[in-house]
Amino acid sequence: MTKEKIYFASDFHLGSPTLKDSHKREKLIVSWLNDIEKNAKAVYLVGDVFDFWFEYKKVIPKGFVRFLGKLAELTDNGIDVHFFVGNHDLWMQDYLEKEVGIKVHHENITIRERGKEIFIGHGDGLGKGDYFYKFLRKIFTSKICQWIFARLHPNFAFSLAHAWSKGSRKSGENASFISKEKEILYGYCKEQQSINPVDYYIFGHRHFPLKLKVDEKATYINTGDWLQHYTYAVLDNGNLELKTYTT
Repeated sequence: MTKEKIYFASDFHLGSPTLKDSHKREKLIVSWLNDIEKNAKAVYLVGDVFDFWFEYKKVIPKGFVRFLGKLAELTDNGIDVHFFVGNHDLWMQDYLEKEVGIKVHHENITIRERGKEIFIGHGDGLGKGDYFYKFLRKIFTSKICQWIFARLHPNFAFSLAHAWSKGSRKSGENASFISKEKEILYGYCKEQQSINPVDYYIFGHRHFPLKLKVDEKATYINTGDWLQHYTYAVLDNGNLELKTYTT
């Protein structure tokens, strides 16, 4: 079978809210990966795959071996897997690249597949507004901040980070859709389209599946989440569609 489809998903938030819930979600994600493996050319995980991630020199967050093992299997079988860091897992470094064979992206990228230009990123910090978060992101991504955090014992550091992560989700990441005019990422797409036009914009972060026309050429797709919606996007024969995974 020819492998031509490109898949996009985000906001698994493995590690939240409880280990029991995360294990149930992890098994569902692995089931989805098993289903798409037969026709997938590439898989793009568009941020916040983990509720928190930090790489010490010799320590990483424990857990989710089923999911990581499945990603390794995909890459071993020649399927490209791309991981975009989100605001919850922005401290990812090169561990998964070396151990699992995925490609980690710290910036937005544009790809060309099936004759379509596709702009991909997690979506946090883009567009107008949300200036307090943009300020915090500059701090968190600084080498000094990461060095200080690495001096903390993992037991304390990870507990602190998960508490912050919980507060971050409550602060509005998963706010309901009101209108296109209220969508910061939609506004960002409109601005970008006037500068560097593409066919599709794909983001996560919002926890709400969306498919909105930007202009006659471009469409903005938000992949939703796997906390409530279990949605993903797939590029097939040049058409990008939102779908819901059901077993």
